[in-house]
Amino acid sequence: MATYLYRIGKFAYRRKGAVLSVWLIILVLMGVGAATLSGPTKDSFNIPGTPAQQAQDLMAERFPDAPNAMDSLSARYVLQAPAGTTLADPANVKAMDDMLAQIRAIDTVEDAAKVDPATATPEQAAKALVNPVAANDSMTAMFQEQAAAAGTSEAKASSDAAALSPLSADGTVGYIEVPFVGAVTDADEAMRESINAAADVARAEGLNVQVSGTAAQEAEMPGGLTELIGIAVAAVVLAITFGSLVAAGLPLITAIIGIAIGSLGITVATGFMDLGSMTPTLAIMIGLAVAIDYSLFIMSRFRHELTLTDDRSEAAGRAVGTAGSAVVFAGLTVIIALVALRVVGIPFLSDMGAAAAFTVLIAVLIALTLLPAILGIFGRKAFAGKIPFLGKKAQESEDSGKPTLALRYISAIVRRPLVPLIGGVVLLGALALPATGLSLSLPSEATGDPATSSRQAYDLIDEGFGGGKNGPLLGVIDAQGADVPAGEAFEKVVSTISGLNGVQNAQIVKVNQAGDTAQMLITPTTGPTDPATMELVSSLRSAEAGLADSIGVSYGITGQTALEGDISDTLQDALVPYLAVVVGLAFILLLLVFRSILVPLTATLGFLLSVLATFGATVAIFQHGWLGIISNPQPLVSFMPIFLIGVVFGLAMDYQVFLVTRMREEYVHGANAKQAVTIGFNHGARVVSAAAIIMISVFGAFIAEPNSFIKSIGFALAAAVFFDAFIVRMVIIPSVMALLGDKAWWLPKWLDKILPNVDIEGEKLSQQLRADKEAELAATSA
Repeated sequence: MATYLYRIGKFAYRRKGAVLSVWLIILVLMGVGAATLSGPTKDSFNIPGTPAQQAQDLMAERFPDAPNAMDSLSARYVLQAPAGTTLADPANVKAMDDMLAQIRAIDTVEDAAKVDPATATPEQAAKALVNPVAANDSMTAMFQEQAAAAGTSEAKASSDAAALSPLSADGTVGYIEVPFVGAVTDADEAMRESINAAADVARAEGLNVQVSGTAAQEAEMPGGLTELIGIAVAAVVLAITFGSLVAAGLPLITAIIGIAIGSLGITVATGFMDLGSMTPTLAIMIGLAVAIDYSLFIMSRFRHELTLTDDRSEAAGRAVGTAGSAVVFAGLTVIIALVALRVVGIPFLSDMGAAAAFTVLIAVLIALTLLPAILGIFGRKAFAGKIPFLGKKAQESEDSGKPTLALRYISAIVRRPLVPLIGGVVLLGALALPATGLSLSLPSEATGDPATSSRQAYDLIDEGFGGGKNGPLLGVIDAQGADVPAGEAFEKVVSTISGLNGVQNAQIVKVNQAGDTAQMLITPTTGPTDPATMELVSSLRSAEAGLADSIGVSYGITGQTALEGDISDTLQDALVPYLAVVVGLAFILLLLVFRSILVPLTATLGFLLSVLATFGATVAIFQHGWLGIISNPQPLVSFMPIFLIGVVFGLAMDYQVFLVTRMREEYVHGANAKQAVTIGFNHGARVVSAAAIIMISVFGAFIAEPNSFIKSIGFALAAAVFFDAFIVRMVIIPSVMALLGDKAWWLPKWLDKILPNVDIEGEKLSQQLRADKEAELAATSA
């Protein structure tokens, strides 16, 4: 591989104009495609095949005219009466009616809801917007009338009315559901302004009004500042590393071009598939970090090769052939970890992984081709713009024999490896302890910032109606194959479910036109974030078997709470297979790179330490609120752990490859095991430290994002890189390598024979270059 990459690097340096033109054409084409083919992003947490999704699909099949609750556009106005009054007081009724008049004037409100109930027909009045007091009165009368006709008890009628009523039992809190025309993606700032303007009418008359719902949800879009912060810090680190303003800028140029192509490519993809709003942000976060790092490694090796040859194209070829080999394998480990997220079976998570893997692939290709081309364009000015007091130190060769800080550090590690090994393991173990309290959930109004109107609306509903009102469950009863009449089957299901612990009320709310399928509203006694609610979901599903055996009826349970629980179960079930695929493939890859059993094994164990410490730190900061960094501690997003494991594994193997391949190179070229550790670390520590600081800065900058998932994943990735690069790869791994000695490079002979030799350390390349030089000298002397 090193030989092929050597030729690519040398070609790119010499044919710089052609290579640069190709990449610029790709950039322009992606830009045109993004401008003409892009579509809206769509956040969906559905998982095909789960029980909740199957119930959702059955409901869509049997009730084709019913709106999709997961994609409908609506706003909920939650109203609270001033202290000492109720919403039924005349002044409060007037305030609500004035607000409703303003709501009806909004263009995008559905026409059926705009009808004035005072002049509407009975059919129209059923869909018209009314205040909670009037809605409660009409609903109570309707249920009492139905109960009298059906012979149902007044207690059941009252319970059913209360479950659907938009007015709390004490009359102090109520809500109004307002349907809008369009889908969730149609919500915009103008719509939100009109919604809030209507709320201000009632607020001005003394009511506390908070608004939630898909139409009123404020967009949490990245502003681009985080990327600029990461790039700015990277520029400083690169300037210190190279001691040159020009050299510091080159990796940034290639990285910006890379993330531009990657993000534009993802934008093009939105025109052909449903991608979440977080997908491009995560791809940019990861793509930017690895793009700078990969270019940094090749640039650093290029500078080193310039001390060995005056031929700059030769130096570029050697840099790409050696450091480029490490870049290829490091990139492959990240790509494997990201693409393998498809094993989990969650579409939006697979899309995130694929998009991020695409940006990593672009970063690798640009580092191998565009970077040497740009080096060719700058020529001898590639390291121009020397920074006083830094240039000389930055260009000092590690081969000069001077006792650098890295050399003194690694010498101390090699002399007494047991102490730093134990210290590093104990430190990471202590950091991992808070992870035992890990709690997961999906983003919702319940986990929102308490300062937002949507979260305050949620809290008002919880206070006025009880937790179950915020998280009702929906049952879909299928009586097509029932042994009794459908109506009797529906009643039997409702009666059975009403008797279960944790059910406040169960009732039929809609029957399809064929009369064989019903929607059942189940109000739990606990809220959507309470573990008892998920236990109730399990009990509801377990009760189906008995009803199926006795009367041949079946039903499914869905709703936001059920969907969240199924996602958590799916993620938990997929974790072991995912880890097996990722770790297995990466282990084989590292086996090829290092031709050793123990080096990949210790690399993987080191990863487990760093990821456990990362979980502990993230739980402590974001869930428990330690250090006061987060004002709204909440459970972590349920799919963050598996996504974090995939990304961290890939990045952890990056540093393993970059640092240990240099040790492998020295060992192959004749140094003993401890000398190889010392020399390899001395060569690579400075650039790996710079790369880690850049990644930490890029990821850490995303903590400023408003989106809770982006914020937490940015922190977690920054923490993971810190733990892995500076504790695992620079303390634990060198200690283990020193303790193992020659055994670190042990490989069974039978395995050595069947493994292909990818020559990542460039031994074949060195032999070819020596042969070419000897042939050139022989021709000259002749």
